[in-house]
Amino acid sequence: QVQLVESGGGLVQAGGSLRLSCAVSGRTTSTYAMAWFRQAPGKEREIVAAISWSGSNPYYADSLKGRFTISRYNAKNMLYLQMNSLKPEDTAVYYCAARESGAYNVYSKLNDYNYWGQGTQVTVSS
Repeated sequence: QVQLVESGGGLVQAGGSLRLSCAVSGRTTSTYAMAWFRQAPGKEREIVAAISWSGSNPYYADSLKGRFTISRYNAKNMLYLQMNSLKPEDTAVYYCAARESGAYNVYSKLNDYNYWGQGTQVTVSS
């Protein structure tokens, strides 16, 4: 089992930045791909960004390219999401997700992941 705990959410003005973190614990001896998803009120959960165990070939939702950056630090079992130039439409609960995988695989679909954090709220005011 893998446990995921997000942190770093909060209230920020439009144009501001936030950095989300996800701490991974439990059975971390395997290699695993990870991702950030988000869910706004009344909307379906959607992919934000995904990254392989190796950190190569990160995936971003088209609408977020250039503003968000996903990264990971395997030695500390951490996943990050740097969010810049935030907009009110970025307001959502942000979730960290993981799945066991090869070192270079990236997954962008909701059903690809079987481990989820509890989410952290990001609110962007206009």
